[in-house]
Parts: sequence; C-alpha cells; structure tokens
Amino acid sequence: MTATADVATRRLLGLAASAFVVLAAEPLYLLVDTAVVGHLGATALSGLGIAAALMGLLLLIGTFVEYGTTSRAARWFGAQRHDAAVNEGVQASWLAVIIGLVVIALGEAFADPLIGLLAGSNPDTQQAAESWFRIAVVGTPGVLLVLAGNGWMRGVQDTRRPVRIVVIANALSAAASPVLVYPLHLGLQGSAIANVGAQVVGGGLFLRALHGSTSASRPQWTVMRAQLVVGRDLVVRSAAFQVAFLTAAGVASRMGSAQIAAHQIGLQLWEFTALLLDSFAIAAQSLVGAALGASDETGARRMAWQVAGYGLWAGCGFSVLFAAGWRLVPQAFTSSPAVQHQAHLLWPWLVAMLPAAGIVFALDGVLIGAGDVGFMRTLTLIAAVGAFAPLNVAALHWHWGIGGVWAGLAAFIGVRLIGMVWRTRGRHWLVLGEQR
Repeated sequence: MTATADVATRRLLGLAASAFVVLAAEPLYLLVDTAVVGHLGATALSGLGIAAALMGLLLLIGTFVEYGTTSRAARWFGAQRHDAAVNEGVQASWLAVIIGLVVIALGEAFADPLIGLLAGSNPDTQQAAESWFRIAVVGTPGVLLVLAGNGWMRGVQDTRRPVRIVVIANALSAAASPVLVYPLHLGLQGSAIANVGAQVVGGGLFLRALHGSTSASRPQWTVMRAQLVVGRDLVVRSAAFQVAFLTAAGVASRMGSAQIAAHQIGLQLWEFTALLLDSFAIAAQSLVGAALGASDETGARRMAWQVAGYGLWAGCGFSVLFAAGWRLVPQAFTSSPAVQHQAHLLWPWLVAMLPAAGIVFALDGVLIGAGDVGFMRTLTLIAAVGAFAPLNVAALHWHWGIGGVWAGLAAFIGVRLIGMVWRTRGRHWLVLGEQR
C-alpha cells in the first residue's frame, strides 16, 4: 500500500468511526424508546410505528440538508476553501429552521387525516399514533439543525464535535423516556416529549458549534438556491423511500396489530443496522467529494471500491449477529407471543439481505459524495415503485403475511445493488472541480 493510500485508509476509518457513533446514537435511542413503549402493549407500539412512519415522510427534506451539505462542503474542503465549506453549514442551518417551521404547521394541520389513512380502521391505533405525532412534530427544526450540523462537519472532516453533541442529546433523552412514560404516567406522550427534548438540545449545540467556526451568519440566497437544486433530486429520492415504507406500514397495519407491531420492531432494527452500515457511506461522501474537489480521479475511484468492500464485510457481520439472536432479540421488545411470532416470520428476510445492503449503502455514499444525485433519484424510484411497493400490495391482496412485506424490502435492495455497481464501474459520476 502506498503512503497516499495508507493516509486515505486512515481517514476513511477515522471518519467512519466518528459517523458510526453519531449514527448509532439516534437509533439506539429509538430502540430504547421502542422497548419502553413496547411494554405498554401492542396498541401503543403499533401507534408508535404509524406515527414514526409519518414523521419519516415529513422529514424527507432532511436528506438534502445533511447529505447535500456534506457533498458540497467536501468539494470546497478538497479545493482548500474552508471558509466556503463552513458557509454551506450556515446556509443549510437557515434552511433547516425555515423548513422545520413549515413542517410543524403542515404536520399539525393534517395529522388526523394522514394518520387515519395509515392506521386503517383501527381507532385505538389511530388515537395512539396521533397523540405521539402531534408532540413529536414540534421538534422538527431541531432535527433538521442536527442534520445540517452533521452535514457540514463531515464535509470539513471534523470527527469529534458531532460525536459529543449527538451522544449528549440522545443520552439525556434515553434517560428521560422511561421516567416520563412510567413513573410520571405520561405513557406514549412521554416518549414523544423525550424525543423532542433530544432534538432541541442537539440543534442548539450544533448552532453553538457553527457560531464558533465562522463570523458569517447572514442568509445567502444564492448558496441556499444551489443547495435546493441539489436537494431537489435528493428529496425525490427520499420521497421514493418514504412512499415504499409508508406502503409497508399501511399494509402491515391492515394485517393486524401483531403484524404492525412486529413490523415496527423489525423496521427499527433494520434502520439501526442501515445507519451503522451508513458510517462507511458517510465517510465516502466526505472523502470522495474532497478527492473530486481536488481533481483526484484515481483517489476517488479507489475509495469507492474500498468502501464497498468494507460495507460488504460489515453487512455479513450484522447478518451473523441477527441470525444468532432471532429468538432473544424480539423478546427484548415485546412480551406479546403474537408479536414475537410475527417477528420470527420476518426475521429470515432481515438476516438474508444485510450483506447486499452493506454494499448498497456504501456505494450510495460514494455517488452522493460525487454529486451524482440525478442517477440516485432515478434508481431509487425504479426500485421503490417497480419492486418494493407492488410486492407490498401483493402481500396484502394474496395474504402472504408479514414475510411478503419484507420480501418487498429485499427486492428494493436487490434492484439498487445492481444499478449502483453498474454505475460505479463507469465514469459518468467522476466529475472534477469545486462543485459539480
């Protein structure tokens, strides 16, 4: 290995380790919260599943606030324009606040019909979901500020401050959730209050860090407009994800309370694992973006395949862990035998798709870091609309059960795997310069 390649590998592993901790903090909190809520009963857990799915839809804009900022800041950083890289964080933070306030207004106005659409004919689930959602949506500006903060710090390869901020915020919330739910008798609403607390603390700490890194604080509409152009394709891509996952939640809800509760457990574990696998992807976003900003085509291509290999091995590792815990892990989240049984039905799909998912998430980061978001948008739409959603609807129509829903997720991963490997082997994503 050459000295240059050795340095690149150390940077990759350093950024991945930092991203791993940051990414693990939020889903670990959500797993704790799911376990806390799960012991309130199947209705509370299914309500959390429906409300969390709707929150994911409203927060799809967060993808470009985070990932779009990383890729743009990384190119400036690679071109040795640190001031311009940090300014991307300032403008992304302005967008985070503006968009967050809009999301609160829309979420509160349309909570009842949207949750009713997802919950089907189950009034208890709908009531539980709406009680959680109306509180949780208030924290949206904080969520987006955290995403924007992570985005620009990754772009300038700052590996320490994001870890401290995210761990502090989520640790406080994880400690508060069981207290609010049980001793203070707030139930599911206590979970939502703890969730908002983490978002407010995290958003405030990232703003403080941004203020200490630059004297610029005014909104610059030209920069924000450029971020929105990148965001357009990332938002469409995120929307395709959310349509697919909302379809899955709606189908599982119509199968029964046990199915949607088991789906919520499986989905939280999947999202937890996906975000951890994304640690390599996020490192690739920063390093590939910086390499292309410095006009280093060879380094960008080498990094792409290196991170794909790491993703494969990490996916295999998680697959083995979940296979070993197929009985014990569901018991940690629910005491209901019916929910545990449904979790066991989806488990083989969860275990089988993780190695392929490791490659998919890694190359996802490579292409986003390169700014190749138009291709990512199209591929995700094809996978979601052409594979995931149809299989979910078919599972409901032909009574395939929760396993059919998760077969759709496996198909979603498979289509994206084929498309991304083909794209990365080519040259269309290798555009050099300060910005794509």
